[in-house]
Amino acid sequence: MNKTVGILAHVDAGKTTFSEQLLYHTKSIKHRGRVDHKDAFLDSHEIERQRGITVFADQALFSYGESDYFLIDTPGHVDFSPEMERTLQVMDYAIVIISAVEGIEGHTETIWELLKKYKVPTFFFINKTDRTGADVEEVFAEIREMLTPDVFSLDSMDQDGDMTDELIEFAAERNDVLFDYYIEHGFSKDLWKSTMSEMIKEQKLFACASGSALQDTGIKPFLEKMEQLTATSYSSEEPFAGHIYKIRHMENGTRVSFIKAVSGTLKVRDEIRYGKGENNKRAKITQIRIYNGSSYKTCEQAEAGQIFAVTGLAEAEIGDGVGGMAGMAPYEMVPALKSRVQLEPDINKKEVLKYFKILGAEDPSLNVIWDENLQEIHIHVMGVIQLEVLENLVLERFQLKTSFDEPTIVYKETIGCAVTGCGHFEPLGHYAEVHLRIEPGERNTGIQFENSCHSDDLSIGNQNLVRQHLIEKEHRGLLTGSSLTDIKVTLLTGRAHNKHTSGGDFREATLRALRQGLEKADNILLEPYYHFKIKVETEQMGRVMSDIQGAYGTFDPPTTDGSKTILTGTVPVATFKNYSMQLAAFTHGRGALSLIFAGYRRCHNENEVIKNIGYNKNADPHYTSSSIFCAKGQGYTVQWDKVEEQMHCL
Repeated sequence: MNKTVGILAHVDAGKTTFSEQLLYHTKSIKHRGRVDHKDAFLDSHEIERQRGITVFADQALFSYGESDYFLIDTPGHVDFSPEMERTLQVMDYAIVIISAVEGIEGHTETIWELLKKYKVPTFFFINKTDRTGADVEEVFAEIREMLTPDVFSLDSMDQDGDMTDELIEFAAERNDVLFDYYIEHGFSKDLWKSTMSEMIKEQKLFACASGSALQDTGIKPFLEKMEQLTATSYSSEEPFAGHIYKIRHMENGTRVSFIKAVSGTLKVRDEIRYGKGENNKRAKITQIRIYNGSSYKTCEQAEAGQIFAVTGLAEAEIGDGVGGMAGMAPYEMVPALKSRVQLEPDINKKEVLKYFKILGAEDPSLNVIWDENLQEIHIHVMGVIQLEVLENLVLERFQLKTSFDEPTIVYKETIGCAVTGCGHFEPLGHYAEVHLRIEPGERNTGIQFENSCHSDDLSIGNQNLVRQHLIEKEHRGLLTGSSLTDIKVTLLTGRAHNKHTSGGDFREATLRALRQGLEKADNILLEPYYHFKIKVETEQMGRVMSDIQGAYGTFDPPTTDGSKTILTGTVPVATFKNYSMQLAAFTHGRGALSLIFAGYRRCHNENEVIKNIGYNKNADPHYTSSSIFCAKGQGYTVQWDKVEEQMHCL
């Protein structure tokens, strides 16, 4: 039975040490490495060993009982949470490690919310019970109060499956079949075990154990009980399907695609479809690899439930479905900061751009952008630690010295009213005209396209060109040149010429129509927001509420939890990105802060930001709102506010 299990935790909870113990007890490694000794099996990258944190989500293999396990050790630092999130959709089960001293920390709650979103069955392990100040009962109570009341202690179940009365009743209270059987017949060990296993799989029950990974206490019993309470049901008889969740590159540039197979069997030289839906590509598998840490072995086939890597998918992207399967769900952990790459004057920037495109394929959240006008490379990041790691990574992999500007906020733009936009492109020998309706969309939905153009007006092929040019790239707004989002664009009509319409004519007409519509719209600047949850002593809540108001945030009525008070709400990233340090200072490290990206909302200081960025909409070489018409064998330009008088479709 193939099982994929992910290990997740707030940074420094002991996640990697826990993983080492699992591998050691199952004889997958001969000695247990330690993060502080820089010899952990799964922290195989030099950057991870030097920093003592997990940066990359790597896998290991072990067998136990009747199961073959694919173990994924994920990053715990918030700056690398996109790497962690990309693995969640391929997990069968997750193990969340929580320190018995620090308890549930901010990032632990973020991880929990993501696990709920992706419906991943979850086990908890309270670690570091050997440390001074450890309190297992207190942390277990925190899990019940802050995460889920449906958690039970694995200490209530022995290795043979016998259970305490408390656990028997706990499970029966949450399952009608068990309850009815208990009333009529009493306890049945086999029925309880099988039903609880199914309830765990359905996220109706959550098991918790405790111990010390460093001292190797509690690990072996946890492993035994996890084996008893987990099950998967993959079929190798169905057609092959899976997901690409990770991309890496070999030194020679070959793209290696990591796949979780959910059905069927894949063999070397098989041709498969892959992509995110409409534009699926086909390619032949040239090699199949089973990775274990940094090493791998090749094989002739892989089957459902396994995690493996393939070569041959030259255009693969993270999130692609394979074998006709739909692409993965959109990610929650989205960077809200951006930075400019700084290079020495004599370095070829286009060559450096190729390197960053490789990194962007491996981490799509970087959103690598080349600004042709400024001849600059920009990237999106989660924080300064990520930039420090990137600096080392670029030097290690590409022998290139780089640095980065101080991160700034990633702004976006939208509109507040419906408008129509029209664009005409007719220099001599060319012809295209496009008319669009542009309307405000729901917040955080990006650009949505709809087609109401009749084929009598514009051929299906040209209609598809308009759609392609609208969705193939990000578009700039008028206020700051930031990415345009949250709009619905409808193709109303258009016109082509049998003789003169060629290649890029509809691209020119489409972009001019979009821009001309924006000129008439109520343009709005958006900024990223956090959902926050803050837990402090009740007497400190007044200070917190004042800080939130000062940061232009809003909050719900506070709730109490014993001597502590909990406050939730939303606040701009720009005013709150460094608040964790302030909170730690005045609460002496006892305050808890959880931040989750909450999407984009109207900018709280719009005029100030627009002035500081200083974008000149009329000087953008890639966008213009004017149109080009032709008369007497010569093209001429008409400004946006006059073009409708000359449009051919009006």
